[in-house]
Amino acid sequence: MRLLQIDAFTAEPFKGNPAAVCLLDRERDEVWMQNVAAEMNLSETAFLLTREDGFSLRWFTPVIEVDLCGHATLASAHALWEENVLAANETARFHTRSGLLTAARAGDWIELDFPATREQTADPPPALLESLGISVPVYVGRNKFDYLVELESEEAVRNLDPDHAQLRGVPVRGVIVTSRSSNRDFDFVSRFFAPGSGVDEDPVTGSAHCCLTPYWSARLGKTEMVAYQASSRGGVVRVRLDGDRVKLAGRAVTVLRGDLAVSAA
Repeated sequence: MRLLQIDAFTAEPFKGNPAAVCLLDRERDEVWMQNVAAEMNLSETAFLLTREDGFSLRWFTPVIEVDLCGHATLASAHALWEENVLAANETARFHTRSGLLTAARAGDWIELDFPATREQTADPPPALLESLGISVPVYVGRNKFDYLVELESEEAVRNLDPDHAQLRGVPVRGVIVTSRSSNRDFDFVSRFFAPGSGVDEDPVTGSAHCCLTPYWSARLGKTEMVAYQASSRGGVVRVRLDGDRVKLAGRAVTVLRGDLAVSAA
């Protein structure tokens, strides 16, 4: 089985968010896929299986299966075109636990069509703000996956140094921390922490932008924006709000290609 490691939401190797993509030869059970994901030890490993009307797609962190992942979907689409599984002009169709997701090429960018996951105002549990080292946030909300916390400045977002052990006890997939950008090239910045899902800080999180896009669209009065995820690796995401859908665009680069030698289920 072909196995690739792809840096997503970047055009530079060793930037953006790395994901493994496994092109399955047949159905595999959850235990086998979880073991492969733990072996890869990346924030996400994607498993693709050909079906009549596209591909089944599942995502695993080193410790759990997740319902939605943007960067590993971007990496999956990139792998299908790079490995000539799909022609350059074909749309990738993924059947997932979050419904049908599609990806299309636009030059050297890939645009994903994802569901918007709007947040609502929420009272933060005490451990949330304490673990982030925040006393007075601008806003706290929550959607079905994550908490969203807005801070007063990009500097405050960049300077966060969370207590990941304490944050791991908050019963949620992850925490998005965001602010307006002080850089004219970007509309907003963010960071994403998910120690409870086996990832202390995710470098670039596509699914978080399904929440960030409608959030900042309402505040900035824009439907098209450019976002920067301010992790140590960093990554750029072009976003567009289209009703109850979010278009996420990014670039990707393959850094490793090989064969998975252990095939027994």
